[in-house]
Amino acid sequence: MEDHELLERISVNPEVMTGKPVIKGTRLSVAYVLGLLAHGASFEEVMDEYEGVEEDDIRACLLFAEKSLEDHTFVPLFTSPE
Repeated sequence: MEDHELLERISVNPEVMTGKPVIKGTRLSVAYVLGLLAHGASFEEVMDEYEGVEEDDIRACLLFAEKSLEDHTFVPLFTSPE
């Protein structure tokens, strides 16, 4: 599936979840899905827990995050002691 096809699975609407990016047709935010994955959930576990969510929806979340971070510079969240 091409990038634009995946990204069409993500919706941003100020009337849904205060404008946070969500999987289209759900109230499941991209940030929430990324958090699940970051804490060890598998694609299968996410799909089992949230009816109607497909593997390509989860891939769309990852791609959306990648595209969102592509053109930004970030300051470290913390400084490690030297």
